[in-house]
Amino acid sequence: MATGSTDSASSRSSGVLYKLLLVFSVCIATSTYQAIQPPPPKLCGSLGGPLVTAPRIKLRDGRHLAYKEHGVPRDEATRKIVFVHGSDSCRHDNAFATLLSPDIKEGLGVYMVSFDRPGYGESDPNPNRTPKSLALDIEELADQLSLGSKFYIIGYSMGGQATWACLKYIPHRLAGVTLVAPVVNYWWKNFPSDISKEAYNQQEINDHWAVRVAHYAPWLAHWWNSQKWFPGSSVVTRNLGSLSKADKEILFKLGASRRTHEAQVRQQGTFETVIRDMIVGFGKWEFDPMELENLFPNNEGSVHLWQGDDDALVPVTLQRYIAKKLPWIHYHEIPGAGHMFPLAPGMVDNIVKTFLANNEVKN
Repeated sequence: MATGSTDSASSRSSGVLYKLLLVFSVCIATSTYQAIQPPPPKLCGSLGGPLVTAPRIKLRDGRHLAYKEHGVPRDEATRKIVFVHGSDSCRHDNAFATLLSPDIKEGLGVYMVSFDRPGYGESDPNPNRTPKSLALDIEELADQLSLGSKFYIIGYSMGGQATWACLKYIPHRLAGVTLVAPVVNYWWKNFPSDISKEAYNQQEINDHWAVRVAHYAPWLAHWWNSQKWFPGSSVVTRNLGSLSKADKEILFKLGASRRTHEAQVRQQGTFETVIRDMIVGFGKWEFDPMELENLFPNNEGSVHLWQGDDDALVPVTLQRYIAKKLPWIHYHEIPGAGHMFPLAPGMVDNIVKTFLANNEVKN
């Protein structure tokens, strides 16, 4: 009897322990799942969400895209440009509109529209965002604003993901394209491994890991950039320490006049803005830009790529390789310039004049 009682007690004890372990495992799993899930975005115009202050179009899938117009009136313009902003920016961050001289705006008949990419500013997030979806958003924006059968594109920094996609998916709508310090995906298949590896290793160690997570484990990107054990992406944390000397000098000169709209940029959440940018920009693309064909074989338009040779965020070696693989792209390398060289005096005028002077679109 004693033995039987002991066995029964042992069995009950084992059962309790098993249940405790099961409960503990479920708690750990639940806690882990919650930790890696990004918070829902704070949609503009929703209850408790940010206000809608900008003009917006409604896209065919129901999302809204906020935009801002610059330059000569749209119906008087001879050259219509869509500007695509970079990471941690919004429609207000358009140096090509604010720094372009009045003589060039009026002399060349320049109209420009900048827009909040999905999740930024007052544009609704797109959880299914891809380079292709960005290109189609731009085409729909152009159609709803009646920009005509063809228009120009200027894409800066992380705006390059949309700009390359426009070259791929809506080439028939483009009068000309300019890429300015476009962020490069280290995993584009036509990069030789030694070149992409060397460029990748030029990053700060925290950005090594942030980019790697975005590429191989995008479902971990929110947790990686929000945990406190070690630093996440320098873009997410707004760490300016890795910028080049030239960029720091530009920021110092801008001083307090910079970014009065700072709070608007991520007002819907960090995940659907800068983190989604990394997931899309460094993810697995459906195409490699180095396989694109010349859009303008008869010189009826042109594609330009501008890059500073002291850019600490986008390695110049990768841009040089792209320019070599795509000789029809007009490549402009700026000695001593960093990532923010468009903000340098006279640079915007130089880029826009080079881009537009000999091209005119008639719709």
